[in-house]
Amino acid sequence: MIRGAARTRDGEQEEPNVKRTDVAAVLGIPVNGRPLDALVAEALAAVRRAADPIVFACANPHSLVIAQDDACFRAALLRADQLVVDGVGITLMARALGMRIGPRITGADYFFALMRALSATGRGKVFFLGSSQQVLARIAARLKTDFPGVELCGTLAPPFRPWSGAENDAMLARINAAAPDVLWVGMTAPKQEMWVEANRHRLAVPIIGSIGAVFDFYAGTVPRAPRWMCRCGIEWVYRLAREPKRMWRRNLISSPRFVAMMIQRQVLDENG
Repeated sequence: MIRGAARTRDGEQEEPNVKRTDVAAVLGIPVNGRPLDALVAEALAAVRRAADPIVFACANPHSLVIAQDDACFRAALLRADQLVVDGVGITLMARALGMRIGPRITGADYFFALMRALSATGRGKVFFLGSSQQVLARIAARLKTDFPGVELCGTLAPPFRPWSGAENDAMLARINAAAPDVLWVGMTAPKQEMWVEANRHRLAVPIIGSIGAVFDFYAGTVPRAPRWMCRCGIEWVYRLAREPKRMWRRNLISSPRFVAMMIQRQVLDENG
């Protein structure tokens, strides 16, 4: 995306951002090719200026398959400024097909890195939208210890049912009134990404991050896989075993379909 020149909060004009060239397309959707520290640095720079929001989102085999059939979700991923590869299946298929792809960065990786960076500056304000009151209360309690330099300026657990336009307007007004530097969104995918895409132009927030299950992981209501499983890229096995009703479709249907789509795309590219 190309944005116009922005102004910092001190009124100084910055150079306009240029169109990203450090990306690779997976099933026609460009994904990030930069390391985590570069994404965090970009986010911190956005916090210092008054500009359009930078939107962070994650791509995994399941989401990329859904995006092939859902035009709204596909548009949301295409419009994300920082779309990271959060799914070992993408990395493995890219390597098998000889594609150059950026590093795997999970939503949790981004969350903790940015929160640590904000805490170090002593000026970060964050708002959590999603999940339940119980989860949000646990997050609020833990933040005080983990990130003392970050101010929690608000939390909101929206209804699990579809909400009305008036309810959505009230949510946006509450978020903007809190004036966060970062809005963390923890709904299920693709609901969270499509909500962000539909409302980003109405949010006066420098960073909007869709991080889904990170809310539950951080609150401790859903245990995360052991670190060795995360490092080996088999966290999905742990999650499938613990939440089979929720995870079976993405692992047993979407993942094989993703592999087939990637191979088909590769064959078509090779044959012109």
